[in-house]
Amino acid sequence: MDFFLGHYNYWIFIFLMMLGFYVVVARGNLVKKIIGLNIFQASVFLLYISIGKVLGGTAPIIIDGYGTDPVIYSNPLPHVLILTAIVVGVATTALGLSLVVRINEAYGTIEEDEISEMDREP
Repeated sequence: MDFFLGHYNYWIFIFLMMLGFYVVVARGNLVKKIIGLNIFQASVFLLYISIGKVLGGTAPIIIDGYGTDPVIYSNPLPHVLILTAIVVGVATTALGLSLVVRINEAYGTIEEDEISEMDREP
């Protein structure tokens, strides 16, 4: 039981990833698909942030002459990568929503199956 409680952040990651994947696969509404992709993306952010955190670790700021005790540092690279991924995610979401608006103007709907039926008709 300690294994499950000790790794609760990974269980949250798995739950959010599967929830986002389900929304993308099971829903026909294009806006809901974009929301599902954002949930999926947030789960990946959680995974990388969880990996980058070290218990008892501190920020990797080294000051000359500051103590001689060994210090445990947290890895800053996953956090920097997540900041970049958040910016890319916001831009991707904005592009996706703008495409949904354009699709709605062209077809009059944002339901995937209705759009497919309209494309099949001669």
